[in-house]
Amino acid sequence: MIELNEVRKAIEALLLVAEDPLSRGQLSNLLKESDGDDDNVAVAQLIDESLNLIREDCADRAYELVEVGSGFRMQVKPEFNKWIAKLWMQRPRRYSRALLETLALIAYRQPITRGEIEQVRGVAVSSYTLRTLVDRGWIRELGQKELPGRPMMYGTTRYFLDYFSLKSLDDLPPLRELQESAAETLDPVPQ
Repeated sequence: MIELNEVRKAIEALLLVAEDPLSRGQLSNLLKESDGDDDNVAVAQLIDESLNLIREDCADRAYELVEVGSGFRMQVKPEFNKWIAKLWMQRPRRYSRALLETLALIAYRQPITRGEIEQVRGVAVSSYTLRTLVDRGWIRELGQKELPGRPMMYGTTRYFLDYFSLKSLDDLPPLRELQESAAETLDPVPQ
């Protein structure tokens, strides 16, 4: 039987080298030594305990264990981003307001059609904007809506959750907070 300390170290190593987040199921498959049901239950319990221990171990470190939509990953804590950015000295991608508004509408109102997005925004949504979001892996086509013309419906992907460090769509900030933040940004500062 594999021991807790060994499982913890193995999970930590796996998460450090994995390109993508690893789910509990993937961790279990990588760690199990046999196909016995008792062993699988024991490994699942050891995985949960190990993840908790890793999370605690990271409390005083510059990185943390984060659970996102498709599993777990190790990542640098946000407060260290200013130093990490200097390491790469690469300009961050800039996204247009139209692209960000379209992404927000899809995230909060999915499934949603292009026409519904245009109705809320009051302007046409370019094909380029939707194609960029699909190419980035943030949204996907969910199928066609049963309306005349059978418009395509869009929704977010697991990669969207992973990219924005969200466990689920429930972790999105409440829409009211975003509206207040946008209003503060757009309103001139009183002098």
